Order: sequence, then C-alpha cells, then structure tokens
Amino acid sequence: MKTMAISEFKAYALKILNDVAKSQETIVITKRGKPLAQVVPYRISVTKPTPGKLADAFVFEKDIITPLGEGFWEACQ
Repeated sequence: MKTMAISEFKAYALKILNDVAKSQETIVITKRGKPLAQVVPYRISVTKPTPGKLADAFVFEKDIITPLGEGFWEACQ
C-alpha cells in the first residue's frame, strides 16, 4: 500500500485517481504523517442471488387467530 502527503494528492489528484484505476492499488493519504483518507479502486462485485437464502427469516403460523387470542382478534378487526 502506497502512502502520499495530502499536498501531493491535491496537486495531482486526477493523475493519481487514474493511476489507482489502472493499477488497482490502494493509496493512503496522510496529513502531517498521520493517515487521513484512503483511495481505494472501485471494484464491481457481482453476487448472484441465492434462492432460499431468506427461508429461515420468516415464521409461518398455521393459525393466525390463536397467537393473539380470540378476544384480541375481534378487537383488531
């Protein structure tokens, strides 16, 4: 990982961004020797949807009236 002073980055920002895009290398921008920001190349992540991934996220009740109670069900209608 390459480091660079903020003054140098400011002077050559467009060239540096093009270099990062071509080399796919991350650059850390420093201010007075301390890390300030990180320039990371953009990567497209293609994730295919997985069928059934949320299958365990839902709870299906066979009888929707019983969990509430008969009286509460009448009040909610």
